[in-house]
Amino acid sequence: MSHQESHKSYEELITFVADRPGHDLRYAIDSSKIRDELGWAPKEDFESGFRKTVQWYLEHREWWEHILSGDYQLERLGQS
Repeated sequence: MSHQESHKSYEELITFVADRPGHDLRYAIDSSKIRDELGWAPKEDFESGFRKTVQWYLEHREWWEHILSGDYQLERLGQS
């Protein structure tokens, strides 16, 4: 069964929850010092980084399914 067949839409997988008391509605940093003193700037903005993160998880389903199934027991992966 393909991923598309197992779920009608990704929207059905989203569960909205109430904000937790005491948590900020917005998280932000001021990166002007690193930009001004080191000339560093991020290669991704929030939207492109978020898209790439979601795409990675969609393309690596076997990785996170192994964790969610309970099979992963904190062992080091990829080691011989």
